[in-house]
Amino acid sequence: MMTFGYKTSLSEGAIKCPLFQTSTFVFESAQKGKEHFELAYGLREPKDGEEQGLIYSRLNNPDMEILEDRLAVWDNAEACVSFASGLAGITTTILAYTKPGDCIIYTEPLYGGTHHFLEHELKKWDVHAIAIPAGVRLTSKHEKRVREQMDGRALALALVETPANPTNRLVDLADVSNMIAHLTADQDPKRRVPLCVDNTFLGPLFMHPLEHGADIVLYSATKFIGEHSDVVAGAALGDADVLMPIRTLRTFLGNMLSPMDGWLLMRSLETLKMRMSISQQNARVVAQWLKDHPAVTHVHYLDLIPANHPMRDVYDRQCLGSGSLIAFEVRGGESGAFACMDRMQLIKTAVSLGGTESLVEHPASMTHAGMSTEDKARLGVTSGLIRFSVGVECVDDILADLSNALAHL
Repeated sequence: MMTFGYKTSLSEGAIKCPLFQTSTFVFESAQKGKEHFELAYGLREPKDGEEQGLIYSRLNNPDMEILEDRLAVWDNAEACVSFASGLAGITTTILAYTKPGDCIIYTEPLYGGTHHFLEHELKKWDVHAIAIPAGVRLTSKHEKRVREQMDGRALALALVETPANPTNRLVDLADVSNMIAHLTADQDPKRRVPLCVDNTFLGPLFMHPLEHGADIVLYSATKFIGEHSDVVAGAALGDADVLMPIRTLRTFLGNMLSPMDGWLLMRSLETLKMRMSISQQNARVVAQWLKDHPAVTHVHYLDLIPANHPMRDVYDRQCLGSGSLIAFEVRGGESGAFACMDRMQLIKTAVSLGGTESLVEHPASMTHAGMSTEDKARLGVTSGLIRFSVGVECVDDILADLSNALAHL
């Protein structure tokens, strides 16, 4: 991956890909310009060995293209499309595959920004979003309820976030694939209904959704892929033909990744495995420690799923690791959670996750504040819940900070 997609001979022998901070590219000739645009607009198939030429950084840029090639390696994907943010990738994917009068299904809970787009913004385009639960095996009863809510609409797309934000609830991708097949049996067979999986929480190291039936993998590359809290980015991965509607729409929405952000992410990819492995190692120690603390009433962490739980099989079959996201509940509700967070010194209170630094946030009043009180209660986003993104610091320092923060609850 570290050298994939880059030829040093094209950049004066530079060992690392330079930053191509340019808006436009000079054509070798007018004929070459014509040929580049023919490929860009799909007016003809590429000749043997012909690659898309550089035109304009809204369409392509070396930093963006090489990053996409390298990201695709991690998930063994054919292609990748990068974006200016994770939410830009999610919304562009949804808009590329839906039209007025359609419906989509999605798992809940999920990131608050995604939830708002599904339940509020999509309604302006007469696209109906139907929720199915994470954390349980899907049955014919779930399928029946979805079919009733579809009310004759065509199913356009399924969006799964697993593990779910913020509760770490899992979703069996095979269950969702089967549901899609059943719900679309009478639809136009020529219409593709992709299964899209937001894999941000486990990242490209600990889960590969394409191997479990997904058509499109989505990332907030801001998180573990970037992990230095200095870039905002997103990505969609899958087969080239599946991504083509998304790539085309990105061209006209203009929400592509910048050259600088592509360059920064290429830097980060080279240490991704080391960073994510250390964060996971720390999180496993921290989760066990929290589980035994008297001020903590519950710990949501994949490694702690009981052997007899229905989702344990999903975890063992679908995931390659437990990651570094923990959600834990403390006594005292919101006041208890705030008191704990405010006493932390090493661990910082901030949204986002997957950075080298340890971060906590309060989902009920922060990232998921837009959800109704009833929905929060139903989905386990309680007032005492703290989402903890465990970083790469010395684990003894993390535990010392937690011990001090929880001492007075």
